[in-house]
Amino acid sequence: MEIKLKLNGRAVTAAVEADTTLFDLLREKGCYSVKCGCETSNCGLCTVFLDDVPVLSCSVLAARADGRAVTTLEGLQEEAADFVGFIADQGADQCGFCNPGFVMNTIALLRENPDPTDDEIRGYLAGNLCRCSGYEGQLRGIRAYLDSRKGKGAQNGN
Repeated sequence: MEIKLKLNGRAVTAAVEADTTLFDLLREKGCYSVKCGCETSNCGLCTVFLDDVPVLSCSVLAARADGRAVTTLEGLQEEAADFVGFIADQGADQCGFCNPGFVMNTIALLRENPDPTDDEIRGYLAGNLCRCSGYEGQLRGIRAYLDSRKGKGAQNGN
């Protein structure tokens, strides 16, 4: 079947089989930030936005994206650039494999709740598997980013 979608802001047409996952389609289209670590919807590595809502692309059929907007980390580089350095500064990107899923979910969290508590951050990121860091580095990095934003706001008179 043929589907049409907006991928990172550009129109894409693709021929897919009925059982093609969105993950497989995205990788085929060169979106290599989208990774698969479990194939059971448990790791969060394949998180993308489908009409601005985070979904696990390994659990969504590509046909469900027909007529919709799909955004991967490749399409959010500018928004992500603001805080990924803070995560790296905390040593939370040891092997880097889980980073795209964490970044996508952090963007979703901050869009929904621009000033989350530590418990809200932990709750929102709970579905992301990281085998290296123990998650505290990610939490510290996100918290440092949020604190820096507050500092910038205070410096600008906000």
